[in-house]
Amino acid sequence: MTTLVSHHEIRDRFSKAMSAMYQDEVPQYETLLELVAEVNRETLERDPELAERLATHDELNRLGVERHGAIRVGSAEELAMLRRLFAVMGMVPVGYYDLSEAGVPVHSTAFRPIDDEALARNPFRVFTSLLRLELIESPELRERAAGILAKRDIFTPGAREMIELSERQGSLTDEQAERFVAEALETFRWHQDATVDLDTYEALHAEHRLIADVVCFHGPHINHLTPRTLDIDEVQRRMPAAGMNPKEVIEGPPRRACPILLRQTSFKALEEPTRFAGDRQGTHTARFGEIEQRGVALTAEGRALYDRLLGESRRRTAGLTNEAHQRVLAEVFADFPDSEAELRRQGLAFFEYRATEAGREAGAVAETEVERLIEQGLITARPITYEDFLPVSAAGIFQSNLGGDGSQAYAGHANREAFEEALGAPVTYELTLYAERERSSLDAALTSLGIPPVR
Repeated sequence: MTTLVSHHEIRDRFSKAMSAMYQDEVPQYETLLELVAEVNRETLERDPELAERLATHDELNRLGVERHGAIRVGSAEELAMLRRLFAVMGMVPVGYYDLSEAGVPVHSTAFRPIDDEALARNPFRVFTSLLRLELIESPELRERAAGILAKRDIFTPGAREMIELSERQGSLTDEQAERFVAEALETFRWHQDATVDLDTYEALHAEHRLIADVVCFHGPHINHLTPRTLDIDEVQRRMPAAGMNPKEVIEGPPRRACPILLRQTSFKALEEPTRFAGDRQGTHTARFGEIEQRGVALTAEGRALYDRLLGESRRRTAGLTNEAHQRVLAEVFADFPDSEAELRRQGLAFFEYRATEAGREAGAVAETEVERLIEQGLITARPITYEDFLPVSAAGIFQSNLGGDGSQAYAGHANREAFEEALGAPVTYELTLYAERERSSLDAALTSLGIPPVR
């Protein structure tokens, strides 16, 4: 009988292989990993309660392997094939992100695992953007870009073969999985040779740097691979001494006692030598080093409050240094409750519930009100980590590393239906995943106490 490797194992192998490849391609990435590991170690030493909490909930082991990558593709065919490639690794498209609202001509999803076991094993994510050729104003330039993209194949024959084999078998054998990883890695590799001449590159670059990045190369080279830190402010502070030039401000919410959603920063993109058709030399700037700090996932009500406060803060922080930016952010976000208890009571964030040992041993429990059960030590509630992304923050990272503030000509063109048509499948709504996880955990906790689940 043929033994197949789990999707989780293939994902773990692939993410580690990609990390090794990116270290070879971008040596500063290795320095970044060392810095993040150092800050994480010191943070856990200072906060034993945090260390115990992460260990109890299977989050400590994943911290060292956690990465998210980002790629950009140019056609519906490329996006649909990527969906099949990531499915081999147990990753599905979660969320729809319209970056045109921030002046970037793409819309995106995140391929990632979704169940608890898979996330604990390796929560590898790839933020994947599809270029929106229809937003290019010049018909001639739009047609030229489409023609260039139509001529390339970003997948090796071996990768296509292994994807189809996995779909037939349900997964891959150990030997097939090794071949899949090696072949799939080629899609994400940096190629110094462009597929176009310098004049074409410069014309697309003048329209938008991201368009040139997507269209002018053999494939969607991985443009960053992001480790997770427990203290992004400290990493940002230490980056210059480690030889890295950080972006001006940290994206996302301010530093808080109870972190929410996602905070991101990066070191500036590298200028990499590039050979253009006709043997002309030049440079291309796209790949950078990013760091993230994750907090609790917010409910729809919490996101609405976050979005309102973020909009207000963006009007007040334009052009400020990181220190001043963070100070104003903190002032604006003073209206956002900063304790787990208040976030839970006001229904602003998602929590995972567990019956305590005392609760399981208590016998019949008369109390059914969740907050009272928590106060009595019969169940616990801990924040559910936000596993997804923020469109404004993603656009801020892109713009910082591509140059410029984006073009308002692209703004306000969300089209989830067209994206899903290109993808060949619907995207999963991320809030539904968090709500289901919260509900199932609460049901299980109450059942352990002999209490009927709340409906």
